[in-house]
Amino acid sequence: MFPQLVNPFAWWQWLAFAAVPPAIVLLYFLKLKRRPVEVPSTYLWHKSIEDLHVNAVWQRLRRNLLLFLQLLVLFLVLWTVLRPGWQSEKLPGNRFIFLVDNSASMQATDVEPSRLDEAKRQAVELIDQMGSGDVGMVVSFSDVARVEQSFTDNRRQLRRAVEGVRASTRPTSLEEALRVAAGMANPPRFSEKDSADFQVAEPLPATVVVLSDGRFDDPADFSVGNLDIVYRPIGTAEAPNVAITVLSVRRHETSPDQTEAFAQLRNFSSQPVTVTVEWLWNGQPTDANRVEIPAEGSQPAVTKLGVVESGRLGLRAKTGDSLKLDDEAWVAVNRPRRARVLLVGLGNDRLENVLATKAATEIAQVTKELPDYLEKEPYRQQAALGAFDLIIYDRCLPKEPPRANTLFIGTLPPWGDWAAGEAVRAPQVLDVDPAHPLTQWIELGQARFESATPLKIPRGGQALVHSQHGPLLGISPREGFEDAVLGFVLVGMRKGPSGELEKYWGTDWHNLGSFPIFILNMLEYLGGGSRASGEGSYRPGQQVSLESPVPGKPLTVRSPDGQTAQLNEGLAGKYTFSATSELGIYEVSVDGKTVQHFAVNLFDAPESDVRTRPAVTIGRNPVAGQVAGEVSRLEIWRALLLAGLAVLLLEWYIYSRRVSM
Repeated sequence: MFPQLVNPFAWWQWLAFAAVPPAIVLLYFLKLKRRPVEVPSTYLWHKSIEDLHVNAVWQRLRRNLLLFLQLLVLFLVLWTVLRPGWQSEKLPGNRFIFLVDNSASMQATDVEPSRLDEAKRQAVELIDQMGSGDVGMVVSFSDVARVEQSFTDNRRQLRRAVEGVRASTRPTSLEEALRVAAGMANPPRFSEKDSADFQVAEPLPATVVVLSDGRFDDPADFSVGNLDIVYRPIGTAEAPNVAITVLSVRRHETSPDQTEAFAQLRNFSSQPVTVTVEWLWNGQPTDANRVEIPAEGSQPAVTKLGVVESGRLGLRAKTGDSLKLDDEAWVAVNRPRRARVLLVGLGNDRLENVLATKAATEIAQVTKELPDYLEKEPYRQQAALGAFDLIIYDRCLPKEPPRANTLFIGTLPPWGDWAAGEAVRAPQVLDVDPAHPLTQWIELGQARFESATPLKIPRGGQALVHSQHGPLLGISPREGFEDAVLGFVLVGMRKGPSGELEKYWGTDWHNLGSFPIFILNMLEYLGGGSRASGEGSYRPGQQVSLESPVPGKPLTVRSPDGQTAQLNEGLAGKYTFSATSELGIYEVSVDGKTVQHFAVNLFDAPESDVRTRPAVTIGRNPVAGQVAGEVSRLEIWRALLLAGLAVLLLEWYIYSRRVSM
């Protein structure tokens, strides 16, 4: 890049300035003022000839170091007056926090070699432009944030931290990373009551640079405070992608001895596409289909497996798009076992009728109790020892969290950060998560609800059913277990016209075909039961609850990349495994004998929709994407002025030596 100059003079001033160099040269041709001196005649003629040569107007200019140094000084002064400089990119401030997105979508290759590599390149470029005294910090984030390098002015350490960020298969959440940044810039205030003296931590403003494709939910409740947010979008806004969003195995409805596999493919682009999918059973191809997917739509793919008891089913889609993580999916088919389920409530005919069907009794053994059972000692022992796989609390509450998965109907767990908003009338379902095992094949668009309380799901949880007022069904992890909550009642009690309590239906969902499907999904996913079908797929980073068929024996889990982990026995033979970062089939064994498989798949629509967002909203403040930082001018006139002074001193030194000799 050529230097940029500033012109401070008019044309006549430049003309006067241009006359200075010739004047310096002419000084070397001035005739000397002669002083009469008596000398021999021969010497006189010799000196006269020399003077003639020296004062000749057109003679060749002799090499003179002092002349060259004087001209160089003049040239440097001229450049100093012009104020030369370069325009460069510079972020505002002197404290920087670089948030590098390493979630699954950042493995897209629409920018080479990948979005993550491009984000790291831009982060290193910004670090190199930090000024003297500036400090920086590096944080990588997906759905969890990790501090790669705390605040330092050592740019080499910052570059090394950025280069050490590794790709992950986890989803994206910016909120935790922003909270880490806010903790550095907005320290909490501390004060002492009943005292005039109080201490307030000094705020340390910082510029937060988010290098991401924007595939995260906007943290609307986040307070920016002293943070200056800069969003650097990575990737292209029109990157197309086709993803496998659902894969499961079920028994055929009319032929229970037969099984079939169902998948759903989704097209995240404005153009229809046709892809070829290949089915694999235990790693061997068994079937192939061509699937036509409309623009911005989805399409199912189905294959028959016949009579199977256990094995591994895989699906590969030949898409040729930029994200490969969602082009493969797996599901584990394990031997069936019946789930142990406890239903506690005042009575719910429709729910109990579904739990009593043949399909439900094949996969679950259900025990029914009244709410006062929660106060009895047998329940306390069973809950503490994990005697049940799933406990359903219908309009009643336990005092302590059980060692089991739970479903709360019309109430909230009295632990964790669950909360609910004000009751709303006649909410309308807008969206159902089709990828989660609890809500797959569920359609609620026709269901009507008398009232509901929109849920506020704890951090780390997930909303599965959305209405215009907020989530109506959510699920959240709890120490190796999961709690699911319905924000409405199926059946309730209220005072009638005569003042007596009477039953009323809070929804007509129980009249729709999706209600028994939801109950069977619940028994399979939360209860752990199966009907010789595929186990529920887990997402990267999700905890998996395991149980050993041999009490007291440790479990060994082998991940898809061949790494093994040994799990020591937990409470009542329960195990928790959380190292689920690899996609694929995990193998669980006891004493070298395989007892179970489970699958980890991406199955995340926001991650598969790899179209980069041009702008995001943080704390209700819109933040437009910036492809470059603020343009700043790097001045170099001070350096030129110092160089001119050094040349002038050198010229003076050489002249002094010549005069003294």
